[in-house]
Amino acid sequence: MLHLDRRGLIGGLGAGLGLLAAPARAAGPLAGFTHSVASGEPGQTQVLLWTRFVGRGESRLTAEVSTTPDFARIASGGQVTTDASRDHTAKLVVTGLQPGRWYYYRFIGPDGARSPTGRTRTLPEGSVDAFTLGVFSCSNIGFGWFNAYGHAAARDDIDLMLHLGDYAYEYPRGEYPSAAETVAGRLVEPANEEITLADYRTRFASYRRDPDLQAIHARFPMIAMWDDHETANDSWKDGAENHDPDTEGSWAVRKAAAIRAYREWMPVSDADWAEYRIGTLAALFRPEERLDARTRQVDLAGAAKGQADMAAALARFRDTVWSDPMHTLLGDTQERWLADRMRTAAKETRWQVLAQQVNVGFAMMPEAAAGWAKGPAAGYIGLGIAAAKAGLPFNMDSWNGYPAARARLLAMGQQADANLVVLSGDSHNAWAFDLSEGGKPAGVEFGGHSVTSPGFEHSLPGIAPADVAAALVAASPELRWADTSRRGYMTVRLTPDRVTTDWLFLDTIRQRSRGIAATHRASVARNARRLSA
Repeated sequence: MLHLDRRGLIGGLGAGLGLLAAPARAAGPLAGFTHSVASGEPGQTQVLLWTRFVGRGESRLTAEVSTTPDFARIASGGQVTTDASRDHTAKLVVTGLQPGRWYYYRFIGPDGARSPTGRTRTLPEGSVDAFTLGVFSCSNIGFGWFNAYGHAAARDDIDLMLHLGDYAYEYPRGEYPSAAETVAGRLVEPANEEITLADYRTRFASYRRDPDLQAIHARFPMIAMWDDHETANDSWKDGAENHDPDTEGSWAVRKAAAIRAYREWMPVSDADWAEYRIGTLAALFRPEERLDARTRQVDLAGAAKGQADMAAALARFRDTVWSDPMHTLLGDTQERWLADRMRTAAKETRWQVLAQQVNVGFAMMPEAAAGWAKGPAAGYIGLGIAAAKAGLPFNMDSWNGYPAARARLLAMGQQADANLVVLSGDSHNAWAFDLSEGGKPAGVEFGGHSVTSPGFEHSLPGIAPADVAAALVAASPELRWADTSRRGYMTVRLTPDRVTTDWLFLDTIRQRSRGIAATHRASVARNARRLSA
């Protein structure tokens, strides 16, 4: 069987990049405040603020926070310095704020210049009637415009944005998307694949010039996490599918460069994982699943390659390699932390929300997929169908490829009596799963479609998307609904007795637009641990 990485099928399921050698009107200044402002990781009385200021040598910036956009009364602030060693980016945590309030903020440069004004919000405490999340993942500039960001940035009914990874992609120009697929004005910088610290910094700088991305950062606080493409495709702690040490050098050096650039350019702390409390309404957990402890993905194609009896080979693979309890995404330390925090949160909050990168729900390749594609994609599908007959899912880079770790994750929710809601990105497609462990309900999963990165339709252009989704649902007992062809974002509305998710599907990403072509809604009632009928 021919091995395909995720570029080959599931949407180019996690591939590449295109970026903005932006039109001149979006290129932005080369000195002073070059990339607007952003905020992130809010608490009840504090929030992290970000900007970038290019000056001569070291620059001391002053941050001001106010309850009004005219800054008539300063509620908080602070000072921070930056220079070339930080790529001129600056972050600081401002404190002394009031819970559940909107604030305005800005930075003042050493020359008196003022940054654009941003808006942010602290998390509430105590009883909360409702709280809404905007959820995003997989934003490949080359494939189109960030209309999802622009649409969400214009709304006033969202409290906090989540980005579940693949915020930026590592590939060179012309690889994914191809030159023919790349939307005009959305060329990647640098033109080469990201390898060095300078490469990763340049990629972030070009992404962050996008006007819709700047708008969403300036209007809302964000909790963000990396997935694989912030480093390299299908990364794990000691390597990646898209890293060749013989030609690209040390993985440890590349990984460190990617992490450094991410933490410089994003409104994030240096904490690999964290918990955020939305009053007594919800606890939101942000884990790290890629670079700290994840073991290498198992090789489904390798298990089948050259085997005269494929069914027997896949059964052996299922019962040994795939089922290995040492296979992990989180590692022992993080698993213990999450289990402890989930037990406490289940006693103190109505909902326990795991906002993370990759699908937890099992998805199986349907027999109906035979004949959907030709060439390498047909080989990938054929392997997936054979795997499904052995009880194996097809995406080994997700929790599907780590079944013992998945069982531990869902069991910790069951043991805590948690009302578990999992939010996922990575796959480029939209999903709604009922999650179970040991034959008992464990929670639900809302999987987000991508901002721009293509789904199944990219590799299956001649197959009706509704047929693809229907076949996947029929073949996957946990899967209740899917959409495999449209781009956009999710909103997740938390109330004391129900969580409701809306998938918003854009009318286009090939041109700038705010049009929504369709929506889909699913919800879960508290203590049901299954999606509503």
